[in-house]
Amino acid sequence: MKYVCDLCGWEYDEELGSEEVSVPAGTKFEDLPDDFVCPLCAATKDQFSKI
Repeated sequence: MKYVCDLCGWEYDEELGSEEVSVPAGTKFEDLPDDFVCPLCAATKDQFSKI
């Protein structure tokens, strides 16, 4: 599953994880920490949408 930041368009792909925020591949979006923010604009998890 992929998620996109509603504010800036940064994408999080569960399959790939994210080196930018030190999240290993295979980490589900709902398993990201509650304080996770977009690495580009600091949007919170509730400001992401499934794509």
